[in-house]
Amino acid sequence: MTNGNHDGQDSHNGHDGTGGDSGSDGTGSGRESVPSRQRRRFPGISSRAYEHPADRSALVALRKLSGFDTVFKALSGLLPERSLRLLFLSDSVRVSDAQFAHLNVMLRDACYILDLEKVPPMYVTQDPKPNAMCIGLDEPIIVVTTGLVELLDEEEMRAVVGHEVGHALSGHAVYRTILLFLTNLALKVAWIPLGNVAIMAIVTALREWFRKSELSADRAGLLVGQDLQASMRGLMKIAGGNHLHEMNVDAFLEQAEEYEAGGDLRDSVLKILNVLPRSHPFTTVRAAELRKWAATRDYQRIMDGHYPRRQEDKDTSVSDSFRQSASSYADTVRNSKDPLMKLVTDIAGGAGDLGGKLRGRFTGQGGGESSERPGGDGPSEGPGEK
Repeated sequence: MTNGNHDGQDSHNGHDGTGGDSGSDGTGSGRESVPSRQRRRFPGISSRAYEHPADRSALVALRKLSGFDTVFKALSGLLPERSLRLLFLSDSVRVSDAQFAHLNVMLRDACYILDLEKVPPMYVTQDPKPNAMCIGLDEPIIVVTTGLVELLDEEEMRAVVGHEVGHALSGHAVYRTILLFLTNLALKVAWIPLGNVAIMAIVTALREWFRKSELSADRAGLLVGQDLQASMRGLMKIAGGNHLHEMNVDAFLEQAEEYEAGGDLRDSVLKILNVLPRSHPFTTVRAAELRKWAATRDYQRIMDGHYPRRQEDKDTSVSDSFRQSASSYADTVRNSKDPLMKLVTDIAGGAGDLGGKLRGRFTGQGGGESSERPGGDGPSEGPGEK
């Protein structure tokens, strides 16, 4: 269900493309007051403009997973979406002009900037853990926790709302809803021998896709907030709490660099095992990925008004999407400092002494190989933030 006045036309009234609110809270709540400022709007923007190539390719792989179509069609008719909406309506606070008005302004602005015609209903639910999600099969709904609302300032929250609107525009809500349902189902049937094997295979694939979709939504959040520092601050707060005076963006990003490059093959395997149960990428990785994208020509072209339009989506070549995804993965592997990715690069390049390399990478002792590490290449000299 949506608010009666939350239609696409109404959401655009009174903003004139500013994408900003009055800037004064006036409630004595202590919320940071930020003056209005001009924000660019992206009429007719396609989600392809900001979607991470890994997001698109992971979704294609998910759809090709054996049994996924059958499960998807079955769950589409069985999931208690009406019950879910009634639950939030009855036990959460719906954002409107009368409740959490500052969030309502952000939501309408985000939909205006990304040209999402129908504004999704948004709810604030009591939960001390900072979180937000976009779920729903027929129509998306956005849910944010009180922990998140209390943690972030106005501009940081604007990026989060844009993040969730990006999920809605990309059509991610359907798969997110199925992921939540299957995760709960897997827990209920875990006691049955082999009862959850097939379910967990789909859950694992869904999680892999969803982690990639978070990178896309982070980009959408940046397009809405148009304040990279606010996006960085928000991610740091999610990782370390409301202690910005104790944190530093550059040091935070250095953690991502250290995480990727550190250790040996054993650490690479542990990284994979650590991330498998998660629905979100690690926060430092998200920050580094977003900072990297903000420095690209692709981002600047969008800000200059040159981006794919929704009306062109039907003419999009699937093979072109595959090539873009493959190219992105190849670049990731080629430029990665992770020991496992470096080994893959060496093998692909026909490097000799494979046994020696394996021993060195597993023990962390490069030996004579250290001089051959491609540390002198341009992309590996620092975090690529220029």
